Amino acid sequence: MGTAVPKEQFFYAFSKNNEPKQTVASGATVVIETYDCFQNQIQSAETSYNTVDWNQINPATGPVYIEGAQPGDVLKVKIDDIELADQGLLSTGPGLGIMGHRIEDFTVKMIPIKDGKAVFNDRIQLPLNPMIGVIGVAPEGEPVNNGTPGAHGGNMDTTLITTGATLYFPVFQEGALFGLGDLHAAMGDGEIGVSGIEIPGKVTVTFEVIKGKSIPFPFVENSEGIAVIVSKETLDEAAKAAVEIMVDTLLPHTDLTLAELTMLFSAAGQVQVSQIVDPLMTARFFVPKQILEAYGVKLFY
Repeated sequence: MGTAVPKEQFFYAFSKNNEPKQTVASGATVVIETYDCFQNQIQSAETSYNTVDWNQINPATGPVYIEGAQPGDVLKVKIDDIELADQGLLSTGPGLGIMGHRIEDFTVKMIPIKDGKAVFNDRIQLPLNPMIGVIGVAPEGEPVNNGTPGAHGGNMDTTLITTGATLYFPVFQEGALFGLGDLHAAMGDGEIGVSGIEIPGKVTVTFEVIKGKSIPFPFVENSEGIAVIVSKETLDEAAKAAVEIMVDTLLPHTDLTLAELTMLFSAAGQVQVSQIVDPLMTARFFVPKQILEAYGVKLFY
Protein backbone atom coordinates (compact mmCIF):
# COMPACT_ATOMS: atom_id res chain seq x y z
CA MET A 1 0.00 0.00 0.00
CA GLY A 2 2.23 2.84 1.05
CA THR A 3 3.65 4.56 4.10
CA ALA A 4 1.41 4.35 7.16
CA VAL A 5 1.07 7.01 9.85
CA PRO A 6 -0.55 5.71 13.08
CA LYS A 7 -3.04 7.81 15.02
CA GLU A 8 -0.66 8.01 17.98
CA GLN A 9 1.48 10.40 15.92
CA PHE A 10 -0.63 13.55 16.16
CA PHE A 11 -0.59 17.27 16.89
CA TYR A 12 -3.12 19.86 18.10
CA ALA A 13 -1.91 22.85 16.06
CA PHE A 14 -0.60 23.23 12.52
CA SER A 15 2.87 24.68 12.90
CA LYS A 16 6.23 25.02 11.17
CA ASN A 17 7.73 23.78 14.46
CA ASN A 18 6.06 20.36 14.35
CA GLU A 19 8.59 17.56 13.83
CA PRO A 20 7.73 15.40 10.80
CA LYS A 21 6.50 11.91 11.67
CA GLN A 22 7.06 10.62 8.14
CA THR A 23 8.97 11.87 5.11
CA VAL A 24 7.77 10.90 1.64
CA ALA A 25 8.48 11.78 -1.97
CA SER A 26 6.11 13.64 -4.26
CA GLY A 27 3.90 10.97 -5.79
CA ALA A 28 3.81 8.85 -2.64
CA THR A 29 0.65 7.25 -1.29
CA VAL A 30 0.17 7.36 2.48
CA VAL A 31 -2.37 5.72 4.81
CA ILE A 32 -3.22 7.99 7.73
CA GLU A 33 -5.03 6.62 10.78
CA THR A 34 -7.06 9.05 12.90
CA TYR A 35 -8.79 9.40 16.23
CA ASP A 36 -12.20 11.06 16.20
CA CYS A 37 -12.32 14.75 17.11
CA PHE A 38 -12.62 13.88 20.83
CA GLN A 39 -9.51 11.68 20.62
CA ASN A 40 -11.80 8.70 21.22
CA GLN A 41 -12.63 9.90 24.75
CA ILE A 42 -16.41 9.48 24.36
CA GLN A 43 -17.57 5.87 24.25
CA SER A 44 -21.02 6.22 25.80
CA ALA A 45 -24.11 8.42 25.55
CA GLU A 46 -23.82 8.83 29.32
CA THR A 47 -20.58 10.84 29.00
CA SER A 48 -20.83 14.16 30.81
CA TYR A 49 -19.27 17.46 29.73
CA ASN A 50 -16.92 17.55 32.72
CA THR A 51 -15.43 14.11 32.02
CA VAL A 52 -14.14 15.20 28.60
CA ASP A 53 -10.65 16.73 28.46
CA TRP A 54 -11.37 19.67 26.18
CA ASN A 55 -7.64 20.19 25.62
CA GLN A 56 -7.63 16.93 23.68
CA ILE A 57 -9.83 18.04 20.79
CA ASN A 58 -9.29 17.76 17.02
CA PRO A 59 -6.01 15.82 16.95
CA ALA A 60 -4.57 15.65 13.44
CA THR A 61 -2.29 12.80 12.48
CA GLY A 62 1.14 13.79 11.19
CA PRO A 63 2.75 15.91 10.09
CA VAL A 64 4.00 14.35 6.87
CA TYR A 65 6.97 16.04 5.19
CA ILE A 66 6.70 15.94 1.39
CA GLU A 67 10.09 16.15 -0.28
CA GLY A 68 10.48 19.00 -2.75
CA ALA A 69 7.61 21.09 -1.37
CA GLN A 70 8.76 24.68 -0.93
CA PRO A 71 7.01 27.94 0.01
CA GLY A 72 5.10 29.23 -3.01
CA ASP A 73 4.37 25.76 -4.38
CA VAL A 74 1.01 23.98 -4.42
CA LEU A 75 0.51 20.63 -2.65
CA LYS A 76 -1.95 18.37 -4.46
CA VAL A 77 -3.65 15.82 -2.20
CA LYS A 78 -5.83 13.14 -3.80
CA ILE A 79 -8.21 11.44 -1.37
CA ASP A 80 -8.09 7.83 -2.54
CA ASP A 81 -10.13 6.23 0.21
CA ILE A 82 -11.76 6.88 3.59
CA GLU A 83 -12.33 3.87 5.83
CA LEU A 84 -14.65 4.41 8.81
CA ALA A 85 -14.94 2.66 12.16
CA ASP A 86 -18.21 0.87 12.96
CA GLN A 87 -19.50 3.51 15.38
CA GLY A 88 -19.54 7.30 15.54
CA LEU A 89 -21.23 9.91 17.68
CA LEU A 90 -23.06 13.22 17.58
CA SER A 91 -22.92 15.76 20.39
CA THR A 92 -24.10 19.23 21.28
CA GLY A 93 -24.71 21.26 24.39
CA PRO A 94 -24.89 24.67 26.08
CA GLY A 95 -22.93 27.27 24.16
CA LEU A 96 -22.15 24.87 21.33
CA GLY A 97 -23.24 25.55 17.78
CA ILE A 98 -26.17 27.61 16.58
CA MET A 99 -28.72 26.31 19.10
CA GLY A 100 -26.40 26.23 22.09
CA HIS A 101 -28.13 29.22 23.68
CA ARG A 102 -31.31 27.13 24.03
CA ILE A 103 -29.84 23.72 24.95
CA GLU A 104 -29.43 23.07 28.67
CA ASP A 105 -27.46 19.81 28.84
CA PHE A 106 -24.43 18.33 27.10
CA THR A 107 -25.92 15.57 24.97
CA VAL A 108 -24.23 12.65 23.23
CA LYS A 109 -25.81 10.22 20.79
CA MET A 110 -23.89 7.13 19.71
CA ILE A 111 -24.38 6.35 16.01
CA PRO A 112 -23.83 2.76 14.80
CA ILE A 113 -22.66 2.35 11.20
CA LYS A 114 -24.54 -0.57 9.64
CA ASP A 115 -25.02 -1.69 6.05
CA GLY A 116 -23.58 1.53 4.67
CA LYS A 117 -25.86 3.77 6.72
CA ALA A 118 -25.59 5.81 9.91
CA VAL A 119 -28.34 4.67 12.28
CA PHE A 120 -29.77 7.77 13.97
CA ASN A 121 -32.77 5.94 15.45
CA ASP A 122 -35.24 3.17 14.53
CA ARG A 123 -36.89 5.48 11.99
CA ILE A 124 -33.95 7.34 10.43
CA GLN A 125 -30.90 5.87 8.74
CA LEU A 126 -28.69 8.49 7.12
CA PRO A 127 -26.63 7.89 3.99
CA LEU A 128 -22.91 8.00 4.62
CA ASN A 129 -20.76 10.81 3.28
CA PRO A 130 -17.32 10.00 4.71
CA MET A 131 -15.45 13.32 4.80
CA ILE A 132 -12.48 14.99 6.44
CA GLY A 133 -13.06 17.93 8.78
CA VAL A 134 -9.45 18.92 9.56
CA ILE A 135 -6.88 18.78 6.77
CA GLY A 136 -4.06 21.11 5.86
CA VAL A 137 -0.44 22.20 5.97
CA ALA A 138 1.70 24.31 8.27
CA PRO A 139 0.72 28.00 8.08
CA GLU A 140 2.98 30.87 7.14
CA GLY A 141 3.25 32.47 10.58
CA GLU A 142 2.35 31.46 14.11
CA PRO A 143 0.83 28.03 14.93
CA VAL A 144 -2.90 27.68 14.27
CA ASN A 145 -4.99 25.45 16.53
CA ASN A 146 -6.52 22.53 14.64
CA GLY A 147 -9.99 23.84 15.46
CA THR A 148 -9.44 27.00 13.40
CA PRO A 149 -9.53 27.06 9.58
CA GLY A 150 -7.50 29.40 7.41
CA ALA A 151 -5.43 29.80 4.28
CA HIS A 152 -3.48 26.69 5.32
CA GLY A 153 -6.66 24.57 5.51
CA GLY A 154 -7.29 23.28 9.02
CA ASN A 155 -10.82 22.82 10.34
CA MET A 156 -12.60 23.67 7.07
CA ASP A 157 -15.41 21.12 7.70
CA THR A 158 -16.27 21.01 4.01
CA THR A 159 -18.51 18.19 2.77
CA LEU A 160 -16.76 18.12 -0.62
CA ILE A 161 -13.60 16.80 1.06
CA THR A 162 -14.49 13.18 0.53
CA THR A 163 -13.35 10.08 -1.35
CA GLY A 164 -12.36 10.87 -4.92
CA ALA A 165 -11.84 14.58 -4.32
CA THR A 166 -8.52 16.33 -4.88
CA LEU A 167 -7.35 19.22 -2.72
CA TYR A 168 -4.79 21.89 -3.55
CA PHE A 169 -3.06 23.70 -0.69
CA PRO A 170 -0.72 26.69 -0.76
CA VAL A 171 2.65 25.63 0.63
CA PHE A 172 4.04 27.97 3.29
CA GLN A 173 6.83 25.86 4.81
CA GLU A 174 9.48 23.52 3.51
CA GLY A 175 7.99 20.02 3.23
CA ALA A 176 4.44 21.43 3.62
CA LEU A 177 4.02 19.52 6.95
CA PHE A 178 0.66 17.96 6.09
CA GLY A 179 -1.81 16.49 8.56
CA LEU A 180 -5.46 15.46 8.82
CA GLY A 181 -8.08 14.32 11.31
CA ASP A 182 -11.66 14.94 12.48
CA LEU A 183 -13.38 12.45 10.17
CA HIS A 184 -17.15 12.43 9.80
CA ALA A 185 -19.39 9.58 8.64
CA ALA A 186 -21.82 12.29 7.56
CA MET A 187 -22.19 16.03 8.11
CA GLY A 188 -24.58 18.67 6.85
CA ASP A 189 -23.29 21.90 5.35
CA GLY A 190 -22.86 24.34 8.23
CA GLU A 191 -22.29 21.66 10.92
CA ILE A 192 -24.82 23.68 12.91
CA GLY A 193 -24.72 21.61 16.11
CA VAL A 194 -20.88 21.82 16.26
CA SER A 195 -20.40 18.14 15.39
CA GLY A 196 -20.96 15.92 12.42
CA ILE A 197 -21.04 12.18 13.01
CA GLU A 198 -17.58 12.11 14.58
CA ILE A 199 -15.71 8.87 13.93
CA PRO A 200 -12.23 7.34 13.86
CA GLY A 201 -10.90 5.89 10.64
CA LYS A 202 -8.17 5.65 8.04
CA VAL A 203 -7.56 7.89 5.03
CA THR A 204 -5.47 6.99 2.01
CA VAL A 205 -4.01 10.00 0.19
CA THR A 206 -1.57 10.54 -2.66
CA PHE A 207 0.66 13.63 -2.70
CA GLU A 208 2.05 15.62 -5.59
CA VAL A 209 4.09 18.81 -5.42
CA ILE A 210 3.13 21.31 -8.14
CA LYS A 211 5.76 23.87 -9.09
CA GLY A 212 5.16 27.17 -10.83
CA LYS A 213 1.71 27.71 -9.31
CA SER A 214 0.54 29.62 -6.28
CA ILE A 215 -2.86 29.98 -4.63
CA PRO A 216 -4.09 32.10 -1.69
CA PHE A 217 -6.52 29.54 -0.19
CA PRO A 218 -7.23 25.82 -0.64
CA PHE A 219 -9.15 24.54 -3.65
CA VAL A 220 -11.11 21.28 -3.89
CA GLU A 221 -11.92 19.51 -7.15
CA ASN A 222 -14.24 16.61 -7.92
CA SER A 223 -15.95 15.11 -10.97
CA GLU A 224 -18.55 17.89 -10.96
CA GLY A 225 -16.34 20.96 -10.68
CA ILE A 226 -13.97 22.98 -8.55
CA ALA A 227 -14.36 25.23 -5.50
CA VAL A 228 -12.15 27.57 -3.54
CA ILE A 229 -12.55 27.29 0.25
CA VAL A 230 -12.12 30.52 2.23
CA SER A 231 -12.29 31.19 5.98
CA LYS A 232 -12.82 34.67 7.43
CA GLU A 233 -14.21 36.38 10.52
CA THR A 234 -17.72 36.41 9.05
CA LEU A 235 -19.56 34.26 6.54
CA ASP A 236 -20.18 37.32 4.37
CA GLU A 237 -16.46 38.05 4.17
CA ALA A 238 -15.64 34.40 3.41
CA ALA A 239 -18.24 34.12 0.65
CA LYS A 240 -17.27 37.39 -1.02
CA ALA A 241 -13.57 36.55 -0.90
CA ALA A 242 -14.23 33.10 -2.37
CA VAL A 243 -16.08 34.61 -5.32
CA GLU A 244 -13.34 37.16 -6.00
CA ILE A 245 -10.55 34.61 -5.74
CA MET A 246 -12.32 32.33 -8.23
CA VAL A 247 -12.90 35.23 -10.62
CA ASP A 248 -9.23 36.24 -10.44
CA THR A 249 -8.14 32.61 -10.85
CA LEU A 250 -10.22 31.81 -13.94
CA LEU A 251 -10.33 35.16 -15.75
CA PRO A 252 -6.81 34.88 -17.29
CA HIS A 253 -7.74 31.48 -18.75
CA THR A 254 -10.69 32.80 -20.78
CA ASP A 255 -11.41 35.43 -23.41
CA LEU A 256 -14.20 36.86 -21.26
CA THR A 257 -14.30 40.34 -19.82
CA LEU A 258 -14.60 40.77 -16.06
CA ALA A 259 -18.28 41.69 -16.52
CA GLU A 260 -18.94 38.63 -18.71
CA LEU A 261 -17.29 36.22 -16.27
CA THR A 262 -19.18 37.82 -13.39
CA MET A 263 -22.45 37.29 -15.23
CA LEU A 264 -21.52 33.69 -16.02
CA PHE A 265 -20.70 32.97 -12.39
CA SER A 266 -23.93 34.66 -11.32
CA ALA A 267 -25.85 32.26 -13.55
CA ALA A 268 -23.89 29.06 -12.96
CA GLY A 269 -21.60 29.41 -9.93
CA GLN A 270 -22.63 28.41 -6.42
CA VAL A 271 -21.84 30.12 -3.13
CA GLN A 272 -21.91 27.31 -0.58
CA VAL A 273 -21.57 27.24 3.21
CA SER A 274 -19.00 24.87 4.69
CA GLN A 275 -19.29 25.62 8.41
CA ILE A 276 -20.60 28.39 10.67
CA VAL A 277 -19.52 27.15 14.12
CA ASP A 278 -15.72 27.42 14.23
CA PRO A 279 -13.61 30.43 15.33
CA LEU A 280 -13.60 31.55 11.66
CA MET A 281 -16.50 31.02 9.24
CA THR A 282 -15.90 28.97 6.07
CA ALA A 283 -17.57 29.36 2.68
CA ARG A 284 -16.74 28.11 -0.79
CA PHE A 285 -17.48 29.17 -4.35
CA PHE A 286 -18.12 26.27 -6.72
CA VAL A 287 -17.81 26.36 -10.51
CA PRO A 288 -19.19 23.48 -12.62
CA LYS A 289 -16.66 21.51 -14.66
CA GLN A 290 -18.59 22.36 -17.85
CA ILE A 291 -17.32 25.95 -17.64
CA LEU A 292 -13.70 24.90 -17.22
CA GLU A 293 -13.96 22.40 -20.06
CA ALA A 294 -15.51 24.98 -22.42
CA TYR A 295 -12.27 26.98 -22.20
CA GLY A 296 -9.93 24.04 -21.76
CA VAL A 297 -8.99 25.27 -18.30
CA LYS A 298 -6.75 22.97 -16.27
CA LEU A 299 -5.69 25.08 -13.34
CA PHE A 300 -3.21 22.74 -11.69
CA TYR A 301 -1.76 20.77 -14.57
